[in-house]
Amino acid sequence: MATTQDNVGRAVSAPVDTSAALQRESAEPGKRTITLRRVLFIVALIGFSILFLYPFVWLLSASLKTRETVFNNELIPNPVQWGNYGEIWQRAPIAEWLFNSVTVSILAAATVTLSSALVAFAFAYFRFPFRNILFGFVLASMMLPGAVMMVPQFLIWKTVGEAVPPLGLNTLTPLWAMNLFGSAFYIFLLRQFFLGLPREVFEAARVDGANYFTMWRKIAIPLTLPALIVVFIFELKASWTDLMKPLIYVRDVDLFTLPRGLQLLVAQFDITSGGEGQMQLLMAAAVIVTLPMIVVFFLGQRYFVEGIATTGRKG
Repeated sequence: MATTQDNVGRAVSAPVDTSAALQRESAEPGKRTITLRRVLFIVALIGFSILFLYPFVWLLSASLKTRETVFNNELIPNPVQWGNYGEIWQRAPIAEWLFNSVTVSILAAATVTLSSALVAFAFAYFRFPFRNILFGFVLASMMLPGAVMMVPQFLIWKTVGEAVPPLGLNTLTPLWAMNLFGSAFYIFLLRQFFLGLPREVFEAARVDGANYFTMWRKIAIPLTLPALIVVFIFELKASWTDLMKPLIYVRDVDLFTLPRGLQLLVAQFDITSGGEGQMQLLMAAAVIVTLPMIVVFFLGQRYFVEGIATTGRKG
């Protein structure tokens, strides 16, 4: 009797084992497809990473070569000329240009971040007539080409300089002070963040006696810190690489920023411009200009990625 029951049990369980095996076999092609896609994705990432990193690697390599070998396309310089950096540092006021760039970039980034956040909070929190129309005008200002505003802005700073010389032309003030009035793009970006904050939090703060500025400073700003860091990094990079404003407003070499100074070095060293042909020194100066922004990005990468991801989620 026991043998008969065992045979029946094996007969019943056999189809179950067969179906499980079929399920495993059918799942294996799906796993292989996922693995293949992942491998292709990783290969594509590595390929694009090499594509984007190669120009900087070449620049770094060229900055360590001699005058004769600067364009030989060998990534490993032989011999390595570390003295190129010391020579360009001595032949040009790199330290002064670096200080000017750091000052202008930090002031420009800080002012535009705070002013844009203040305006964005007003558009997100307050309900008033024609709010959407006014916000539309702010967005429409992004359609104005920058060249259209150059002459009016120059005349404004010329007039300001006549009244207050330390704030006029041939000073660092025009390079950052215009950011005190905010940026349409940053206002739009930060408004989207502020709209995602629960309105009940601000209403509770109002009940506790907080004024609007306190609500912005102690509630809205801390809750949107990743977005503010994104705006700060964007403007820091834009101001750091800006060449047009220094060309328009600054004449003294001691007041040059790094991009303006690099343009001067191009005329001095580029043989096609009638210069000395010391291109390895020009490459070393270009590395000095580029490295700070790479460091800034890596320091703020976590906040940068978080801010971009949050922007995508809030649509």
